[in-house]
Amino acid sequence: MLFTWDTNNLCIVFRQWHVRSTTSLVFSLFAVIFLAVGYEALRSVSRRYEEALDKRVRAAPRQNQGQADQRAHLIKAVLYGLQNFYAFMLMLVFMTYNGWVMIAVSLGAVIGYIFFGQKTSATKDNACH
Repeated sequence: MLFTWDTNNLCIVFRQWHVRSTTSLVFSLFAVIFLAVGYEALRSVSRRYEEALDKRVRAAPRQNQGQADQRAHLIKAVLYGLQNFYAFMLMLVFMTYNGWVMIAVSLGAVIGYIFFGQKTSATKDNACH
């Protein structure tokens, strides 16, 4: 794999997502931006769910928390799995090593953070997600 700025004959993750012209590249870049914004939206949904869950747990009587805790943990696990899958798919998109696609992923992350990251720190603990 080599770093490139090519605008045609570019395959993005799937054989079916094949860029053959400048026009299809522009549409693909908008799709990549949208995907990266969607990742930040998913992270926001997960954070809001955990915040709401924490409030409910603190307000509920101790004896009623057992079953609710198991269900909540399952939902949190599913959200975590979706976030990981999404993050790794975005990583694969980035790893096309096409400069335009890399910029689109980064721009989508910025836009997503502007819209969905008001309550979070700009720094992360993990490199990928």
